[in-house]
Parts: sequence; structure tokens; C-alpha cells
Amino acid sequence: MKILYAIQGTGNGHISRGRDIIPILLEKGELDILVSGIQADVELNYPIKYKMSGLSFVFGKRGGIDLWQTFKRSNLRQLYKDIKSFPIKQYDLVISDFEPISAWACKLNKKKCIGLSHQAAVSNIHSPKPQKSDFIGKYILQHYAPVNYAYAFHFQSYDKSIFTPVIRNHIRNSNTTIGKHYTVYLPAYGDQLIIDILSRIEGVYWEVFSKHTNTEKKTKNINIRPVNNNDFVNSMLNSIGVLCGAGFETPAEALFLKKKLMVIPMRGQYEQQCNSAALQKMGVPVIDKLSKKNLEKIRNWTIDTNIIEVDYADNARLVVDLLIKEQL
Repeated sequence: MKILYAIQGTGNGHISRGRDIIPILLEKGELDILVSGIQADVELNYPIKYKMSGLSFVFGKRGGIDLWQTFKRSNLRQLYKDIKSFPIKQYDLVISDFEPISAWACKLNKKKCIGLSHQAAVSNIHSPKPQKSDFIGKYILQHYAPVNYAYAFHFQSYDKSIFTPVIRNHIRNSNTTIGKHYTVYLPAYGDQLIIDILSRIEGVYWEVFSKHTNTEKKTKNINIRPVNNNDFVNSMLNSIGVLCGAGFETPAEALFLKKKLMVIPMRGQYEQQCNSAALQKMGVPVIDKLSKKNLEKIRNWTIDTNIIEVDYADNARLVVDLLIKEQL
């Protein structure tokens, strides 16, 4: 059996999940890997047959997407060519983790595409949604990488096709301690804005992992570090808590590690608004943006000792086995 596993390369979550899914797929048949997109800081550690630019969003510095940089780096003509020319027919099974080239190549060739992603869970009618509707965001989420059937991951199992998160083995098998710092990952905010806000909370030490710098710098009670996967994991393992965007993998890992968690959803990002709604229902504090008006909420969170309890079993093999059984 010839399998294509296509992974979205924007952000770190898809790549991190892929590192645990790939060894299982390698047992099932001949596997080729496609990665499209930019902005990932995690290495896949497996041979990539197809590396394409795809369609990615670029993080800004004020809490949202940098639309101008996103437009400059997008090459829609090349994306169309890649979709049209991709040799999708040679594969017996196509699995897409929110990857658009494989998904649209399947659609154009009337070939079945199986989703294995968090985004499929967010789109599910049974998953929590924000109070404020976002028609455009919802439309993009549903049509960015269309699939015929989905096996999905979310913070809780909201439906029979939704499973709890794949926690990468690096996290699952590590020892954790309660240190003296909070780990921060807010890629949509600039370093200076983060410093301006978090430095006002005296007696709290922050380790900030930044996509906007290549050098480490310390100022007041804040250590700004370039994003490095191993350094970030070690920081999180030994932290008091985690302050991050409302993505999926980092909040899920923080919950699994029994760390205090606060999230700030990216502005104009529907998926993160949905994640925030789910986390808030679980008792995780959510603030709308990193700003002076939310300073007291952040300060109170550092004082609070509440930990959200979750049970995230090692289910990667179970999900892949189910996918193979049902789709072949």
C-alpha cells in the first residue's frame, strides 16, 4: 500500500504531531511525506519527499496575522500549479493534516482524502464555538483543506470521531518539576510589547520564546529567547505555568503536564477563538489580548493555584489503526 501523509507546515503543532504519527504509518505501507507552508520551528526528523510553499499565514507583532507579509509571501499561481501537477493518483491512501495541496489535488481528481487534524474537530458541530460568529473564518477553516472524512483531535472528545490530543513522546516520557518561571509563547506579539506588559508584574520571572529574534536577551524579570524546540520543552517541563496563544498542541501539552495555563487567542483567527471557547469551558482563563487592561487578570493568574485535570491517554496508534481499518 502506498500512503501519502501531508502535513501543514505553518506553526509547530502539525509537525510535532507528525513525528508521532509517522512511525505508525511506516508500519502500514510505503510512506511518502508532503510538507507545505512556513513558520514551523520544529524539525520533522523524517525524509520529506515533497517540500512546497503551500499557503501560510505570517505572525504579526500586535496579536494577529501580518496580512501584508502573508500576501507578499503567498504565491497563488504556484499553489495552483502544485495542486494541478501533484501525482496524487499514485497513492492508495491520502491522509492530510490540514494540508491544502494534497486535499485540493484529491478534490480535483475525485480521490478520497482523509483528514487527521485538530482543525477537523474545530469544524465539528458538536465542538465549542465562540459567542461571536465569524462567517469568513468559519468558511476558511472548512474549505482551506477539504477532506471526505476526518479523524480529529481536540481538548476533549466532543463527538465519536474526535479524540483527545496526541501528546508527543518527548513530553509524555519526560519528568516535570515546578520551577521559578512561567513559559511564554506568543508568536503574534512583538518582544517589546511583551516586555512592556509582563515586566509590570513584579516578583514573577518569565521565559519568553520569540519568533522575532535570533539572540537571547535579558531585561528586568524577562528572558527573551529564540524559539528552539528542545529549549522550549525544557522550559515548559520546569515551569510554574504556561502563557501562550490559543493554538492546540502547546495548551494540550501544558494541560497534560498539569501546568497552570492562560491563553490569548490571536486576533482574527477563528480556530483560536474556538479553542478559547473550549478551554474556557474547561476552566482555563482566557484574555482577549496582551494589554495593560488585562494586567490584573494576568497577575491574579500567577497567584492562583488552580490546575485543570485532564486524562490524555496515548491514543495515536489507536486512531491510526482505526483510520486504516475503516478507510481501506
